[in-house]
Amino acid sequence: YQRRVHGVDTQVTLTIREDQNKNFYVPDLSQQEVRREDELYVHMEEGTARRIVEGTDLNAASSRSHSVFTLFMESTTQDEGSAKVMTSKLNLVDLAGSERQAKTNTTGDRLKEGAAINLSLTALGGVIDSIVKGKGHVPFRSSPLTMLLKDSLGGGSKTCMFANIRPSDQDISETISTLRFADRAKQIKNKPKVQMDPKDAKIAELLELVEELKAKLRKFTGEVGPEEEKTT
Repeated sequence: YQRRVHGVDTQVTLTIREDQNKNFYVPDLSQQEVRREDELYVHMEEGTARRIVEGTDLNAASSRSHSVFTLFMESTTQDEGSAKVMTSKLNLVDLAGSERQAKTNTTGDRLKEGAAINLSLTALGGVIDSIVKGKGHVPFRSSPLTMLLKDSLGGGSKTCMFANIRPSDQDISETISTLRFADRAKQIKNKPKVQMDPKDAKIAELLELVEELKAKLRKFTGEVGPEEEKTT
């Protein structure tokens, strides 16, 4: 809200920090463990209820902040007597729409909120543009929103965006702007990878190396491996 981070259970402004892997996180953000869908929905509804909503000339229930709902998921599988742990992070993001004061006719706090919303969206657009064009420097630090969404936009993640537009010809400029924004996001090309426990990832890497060495050894000795037997 107004380029400041707030949690579900507090109105205190929270600080964003950077870890040794150059990823951003909020250390004082509360986390709740859930095991069922209904428990998950309770927390989502709590977060939705805390968002500030006010009316403008364009929208009677206009969101005055962006929302990021983050799920950390962990799955454990048994493979040949050993447990493998895989983790995933899912960001569900609801972006407040960009605003033009000439159409919303906002004043006071509503005007300040709209300006903050537009600044965050401009920063997000700049980040997406830098990623798509392959620029060396991506300005994730330009906004709290872009810092929080860094691992959703780049690296080993998948990104999906839903763009909401109006059919009214009076809002044609906003419709075009929204579609252009979504088109840029669509052009992001990442290579998703399995997120494993560091120990399990190292074991998997070593096993793959062993198989490669076995294949090279068979090549020099003239032996036939299991995969080669299936294809002959």
